[in-house]
Amino acid sequence: MKITLKLFASLDKYLPAGAERNTVEMETPEGSTIAEIIKRIGLPHESVKLVFVDGVHQLIDELHRRTMEPGETLAIWPPVAGG
Repeated sequence: MKITLKLFASLDKYLPAGAERNTVEMETPEGSTIAEIIKRIGLPHESVKLVFVDGVHQLIDELHRRTMEPGETLAIWPPVAGG
């Protein structure tokens, strides 16, 4: 199934080939969880702070349960520091 993956800030280096700016359409097995997709692209778990699917916030502790559906958009942000 195809989903859209968006990685923000310093996470863009984990985008698969074919990404434009911070976005890529990617194939993933039917029933893949968010956690499985994060692992598949090599994104360290500690680098994940905010996760949204189609604009709806996903709890970090639930990423291993939330399966993606065809056509959904997964957006991930790293921890943000500043002052």
